[in-house]
Amino acid sequence: MTYQPSPLIAEDVAAYLDRHASKSLLRFITCGSVDDGKSTLIGRLLYDSRAIFADQLASLEADSKRVGTQGQNIDFALLVDGLAAEREQGITIDVAYRFFSTEARKFIVADTPGHEQYTRNMVTGASTADAAVILIDARKGVLTQTRRHSFLAHLVGIRHIVLAVNKMDLIDHDQATFDAIVADYRAFAASIGIGDFTAIPLSGLTGANVVDRSADMPWYAGPALLEHLEAIPIDADQAAAGPFRLPVQWVNRPDLDFRGFAGTIAGGRVKIGDSVRIVPSGRITSVARIVAFDGDRETAEAEQAVTLVLADEVDCSRGDVIAAAGDPPPAFDRLVATIVWMADAPLVPGRGYWLKLGTQTVGASVQPPRHVVDVNTQAELAAPTLALNDIGVAEVYTDRAIVFEPYADSHTLGGFILIDRETNATVAAGMIDQALRQAENVHWQSIDIGREAHARQKGQEPRLLWFTGLSGSGKSTIANLVEKKLHAMGRHSFLLDGDNIRHGLNRDLGFSDADRVENIRRVGEVAKLMTDAGLIVLTAFISPFRAERDMVRTMMPKGEFLEIFVDTPLEVAEARDVKGLYAKARSGQIANFTGISSPYEPPERPEIRIDTRRESAEAAAERIVEQVLGIWSYDL
Repeated sequence: MTYQPSPLIAEDVAAYLDRHASKSLLRFITCGSVDDGKSTLIGRLLYDSRAIFADQLASLEADSKRVGTQGQNIDFALLVDGLAAEREQGITIDVAYRFFSTEARKFIVADTPGHEQYTRNMVTGASTADAAVILIDARKGVLTQTRRHSFLAHLVGIRHIVLAVNKMDLIDHDQATFDAIVADYRAFAASIGIGDFTAIPLSGLTGANVVDRSADMPWYAGPALLEHLEAIPIDADQAAAGPFRLPVQWVNRPDLDFRGFAGTIAGGRVKIGDSVRIVPSGRITSVARIVAFDGDRETAEAEQAVTLVLADEVDCSRGDVIAAAGDPPPAFDRLVATIVWMADAPLVPGRGYWLKLGTQTVGASVQPPRHVVDVNTQAELAAPTLALNDIGVAEVYTDRAIVFEPYADSHTLGGFILIDRETNATVAAGMIDQALRQAENVHWQSIDIGREAHARQKGQEPRLLWFTGLSGSGKSTIANLVEKKLHAMGRHSFLLDGDNIRHGLNRDLGFSDADRVENIRRVGEVAKLMTDAGLIVLTAFISPFRAERDMVRTMMPKGEFLEIFVDTPLEVAEARDVKGLYAKARSGQIANFTGISSPYEPPERPEIRIDTRRESAEAAAERIVEQVLGIWSYDL
């Protein structure tokens, strides 16, 4: 066909935008295995639907010649593979988004990576899609990555699946091969709950059945790909039909006379006068005003960004959810979720991560998986952790109750990400299945004598002095000297030593990374209870990981956790080797020994740093007591 440029070349931009403003929008992804032709298909789709400009076409032709395409042929993948690394390798490694429009509908297409290493990017693209076009190379059939992407697409809630059997020109448009691939995929799809899909034979290179139906496959009577995409129903009223939900993004307080709660409505409808409940506090009030970018309005519904002004002065902040008073979402701190692990380093069960769900960000830990799913057989396999690209079901514990709904009911309040506390990298995506119902029967008991009363009785402010350092650094010696000095001053204290704790409370734990994390979590909980009793608590643990030390810090009221780094170089600690542990670790008799076969992450900003090469244990203890007492506000 003779290429004709985008309609924007020929008509006024404003008129074009007005004409297309009312069209429905379909978001879809292309996915599948490496070299199935995803980028080429999208490029052909954009080209044949006249969705590229004349200057883009000229650049495309030049790029095609530069990478080796000869004659009149165009490398359509170059329209999408924008990263230089992708062009050099011939693969897609990031999610490339493209917008285009036809007379019937507007589209946003996400070209997602096919390589297993970049499955995390595919999940990103699928999270906002209405439909998925899953490509299969007609010469290869259904592959493991085809199954993985299909499983993930179904998992994140995509219900419109297109099976695009590509490169039909390379098998002479053979119907028998196409039918066999469809039958194979249908059996797999049924096993994961995909009840219906549309199979289309096509060729991204030649354009057969991409935009127009092709005479090369007279045996196929179905629609071309674009024709089918234009006909996929979009249920715009589905979200609006549910109960009202507004996750509060921020409190809008431009002056003393206005206080509104801004966010995007996640579900349902609201009108002025409606009774609403603030979750998790449970406070009930009503809607006084609904403010949008273009002024006040009487009603608002799902996916609209608004600011609600409430009739009463209520305690409501970012992370809270304003909901229908008679049908509020639940709030729990123990959940069961399906998790897609995206990080190269595996999950460490019990380690503290940040969990971000909508506008809520809380501390969270993941328990050992209940099972991991085999994407080929759907078997539920036992596994101690989650590795890169694993899909598993696990319990998630948060440090406070979060407002949620099952992912099947609400993607906004049911989908979350996990963030590494040290690197701020997203390590996993999760979909909440349900609350861990045991939590419903466990409540905080109100106690009349609180931590402040205990502290006043003892005439001191509680503190947690957390000594950390390598084995043999001297932390137990210094902590013991500090407690002796505090005791002599009449202070109420208690020392938790690493070796002593492992004889009792933590005798069931080993020295794997997961066990070390659980060791510190338990000690942190015990130390917190002791500070609640008004005690000055000292702990002497290697505690090798920053994330776990930070986890304990977040358990404590601000200012009560003091990290004391006993900074002794490995060669000095090993030279002391008073227990003979380093020698055993060097000879292989002790596995996972910190500093030898397991890492130690030194504190980056400790409150107190002790250099044992320049300061004696006695002098260090004296300095710690002086510095700690200087922090406290009461008179001795």
